[in-house]
Amino acid sequence: MSNNSNPNYFRLGVFVLTAIGVLIALILIFGSGQFFKSSFMVETYIKQSVTGLNTGADVRFRGVKIGQVKLIGLSGDIYEREVSFHERRQYVVVRMQIFGDKVTEEQIAEFVENNLRARVKSMGITGVSYVEFDFVAKGAETPTLEYEWTSAYPVIPSMPNQADEIISGIQKLIGSLNEMKVGEVQKKLDSLLDNLNVMIGGDGKGNEGVIRSVKDLNVILARIAKVTDKEELSVLMRELVGATVALRQTITSIQGDTTMTIENLKQTSENLNELSRIASQSPASLIWGEPPPKFTPPLNGAQGQSGAQK
Repeated sequence: MSNNSNPNYFRLGVFVLTAIGVLIALILIFGSGQFFKSSFMVETYIKQSVTGLNTGADVRFRGVKIGQVKLIGLSGDIYEREVSFHERRQYVVVRMQIFGDKVTEEQIAEFVENNLRARVKSMGITGVSYVEFDFVAKGAETPTLEYEWTSAYPVIPSMPNQADEIISGIQKLIGSLNEMKVGEVQKKLDSLLDNLNVMIGGDGKGNEGVIRSVKDLNVILARIAKVTDKEELSVLMRELVGATVALRQTITSIQGDTTMTIENLKQTSENLNELSRIASQSPASLIWGEPPPKFTPPLNGAQGQSGAQK
């Protein structure tokens, strides 16, 4: 009987070993090849709550998975065991495994110098969180958390969770409203309303207010409408045409008188030139000669030839 049982045990043992080998092969094949990938560890320190973030969560760089979370703990348990409880910072320490085929350790160090930050983000309504790496525009606006210990792995500075920032902003707003003196604000509003009422209705002491100004404006508009009435406007146009005709006649008369005056001045200038010529040629004739003929200027508007009357 023992001779018949030995082959069965041998076959059973071969089957068990074969099953274990196949299981190991499946783990290696379907385990995303993580056993053969080069990787390195980094960590970040977070001051806010990391609810929803668990070990094994994704680590992404601008949405691309580059690693996974390996450990979540408190700095008091990891780095501050020798520090008194009241002096501990109690940061949340998140250690992450970064796959070497996505990014290298040297690249991560260079990215940190160029304001690379880590932030815990949520995938939506599921509540599952992951760690997102991304750059910020100004590193000074997101200062790194201070710590005194020597970190076991390279540190990537963190940024507050967006949900925590929103909640913090709401809390600050509520605190500001609570600190606001409602009584003084009410008094200022009442004073503002009184000033508006005076401006609109007037104060009866010379300030008639906006209402009175609007009434005066309506009266002015009514007068303008009356002036621009069709009959009034035609009378005004007739008067304007008459005034234009009279002005034109006056200008024409003035132009005629001006022409006659210019002609007289021209004749006088010619006589003076003749007198100057005679005086230059025969000065004695001015004394011993006959008197010059009498000159009678024509009347304004007179027609005909003007000249000397002997």
